[in-house]
Amino acid sequence: MSKRIAIVEDEAAIRENYAAAFRREGYSVELYDARRPAMEAFEARLPDLVVIDINLKDDIEGGFDLCRDLRSRAGDLPIIFLTARDSEFDAVSGLRLGADDYLTKDISLPHLMARVAALFRRLEAMQKPQGAESRITRGDLELDVDRMTVRWQDQPVGLTLTEFWMIHALARYPGHVKSRQQLMDAAQAVLDDNTITSHIKRVRRKFVAIDPDFAAIETVYGMGYRWISG
Repeated sequence: MSKRIAIVEDEAAIRENYAAAFRREGYSVELYDARRPAMEAFEARLPDLVVIDINLKDDIEGGFDLCRDLRSRAGDLPIIFLTARDSEFDAVSGLRLGADDYLTKDISLPHLMARVAALFRRLEAMQKPQGAESRITRGDLELDVDRMTVRWQDQPVGLTLTEFWMIHALARYPGHVKSRQQLMDAAQAVLDDNTITSHIKRVRRKFVAIDPDFAAIETVYGMGYRWISG
C-alpha cells in the first residue's frame, strides 16, 4: 500500500505541482487549501506524512497552528514545513512546534523527494526488530526503539522522530561526543547547525519539565554534545 501524503497549501498551482511530483514517486496524495478542512480530515484519519505551508489563505499563522494540533495528536507523525518564509525566526518557530523539517519553496523537487524518503526510512527503521539493542537504559533514561518511546524517571517523554534519533545516538554511547553532523546523520535529516541547536534545546526542555535537575545532555563547545549517564 502506498504511503499517504497530505499537502496543506493554499496556492492551487503550487499544490498541484507538488502533488504531481509525489504521485510520480508512487505516493498517494491528499490536498487541502486551509487548516480547518485539513484538520477535519485528520481527525477521521491521519496521513503518513504532512507537508504544510505557514500562510494558509487569511490565516497567516495557520500552518503553525496546524502543526501544533497535529503534534498534540501524534508524536511520531512526520511533519514538514514547505514555505516561502525563509527567516531563521520562522524556521526555529516551526521546529519548536515539533516539525521534523523546515524547507523553503526554492528547494528542487528531487531534493524534496529525498527529504521525504529520509523521513519514511526512519519510520521503517522503527518498525524493524532491533534485537538486543532495541532497548537502552542509562540511569533514569529508558529508550525503546521497537515502540519508539522514551521515559525519564518512569515518565514518558514525547519526542518527535528527529528528537528521538538524536537522543538514541547520544545515549547509545554515553560520554562520547557526537558532532552536529553525526546527530544529523542519526536523524537522517539535512539540518544546519542552528537547527540542531534548536532541537537539542527543545529536547532539554521536555526532560526538564519532568525533572528540573535534568543535566544528562552536555554541550561540548566547538564539538557537539554528549550523554552523561546518571
